[in-house]
Parts: sequence; C-alpha cells; structure tokens
Amino acid sequence: MMFNSVAPILPVRDLSGALDRYSRMGFRTSPYEGPDEYGFADRDDVSFHLAQSTFHDPKTSSVMVYLYVSDADALHQEWTTAGIAGRHHAPSDTPYGLREGAYVDPDGNLLRYGSWLPGHHPSTQTADS
Repeated sequence: MMFNSVAPILPVRDLSGALDRYSRMGFRTSPYEGPDEYGFADRDDVSFHLAQSTFHDPKTSSVMVYLYVSDADALHQEWTTAGIAGRHHAPSDTPYGLREGAYVDPDGNLLRYGSWLPGHHPSTQTADS
C-alpha cells in the first residue's frame, strides 16, 4: 500500500476571491461543479482544496502547509511582484539546511516554503554526514 498524493483543505471566506488569488500565484484553479462552495488549486505536483466557510476567522486560523520548492527566492519574487494580497516573509537560510520563506494569505492560511541549500538535501546525505 502506498500514499499517492495529498491535498490540504484551506478554509477561505470568499471562494471566488481565493480562486483568483491562487490563480495569480501560478496555480491552475477551478470551482467545484456542485452545491458546495468549494474549489481546487493545482501547480505542478501540489494541490490545494479551497473550502468556503462563513465561520472561518483568519485571526485564529492554525492551517499551515509546507511546500518544498526548487527556488525559494524565485517564488518569493514571483508572489510579491504579482501584488498578491497577504503577508510575505522573505526567504532566509536556516540552520537545518533550507532557505525558507513564508506567505500568509488573507484567510490566515500559512504557506511556508523552502528550497534545500547546496549539500543539504536528504538525498545528498550519507551515513557519515
């Protein structure tokens, strides 16, 4: 038995606004064709489900997602120059070998992202490392 993929469900207050925002972030978005206020955002091998919730409070949201990306600086640049609403935190090097940045969307969902620093990716580690 094997896990094939994961799609975190992000609560949003305004589905059409969230679909537009994630589209401008480079995701392919689509609304659910059914009775629920629900949508999808996909980019490369990453998928999010977006669920509208009138009771969602961004100030108390504890949704956190980590994205491994090929270039954290390029992603930060892409999202900030596109004028994406929310809070952007520029990438910095960590002691555990990742260059990490973060984005908090207007619904309070935290998307942390990081790219491995040279020589730190787990696949480059040996038993003696």
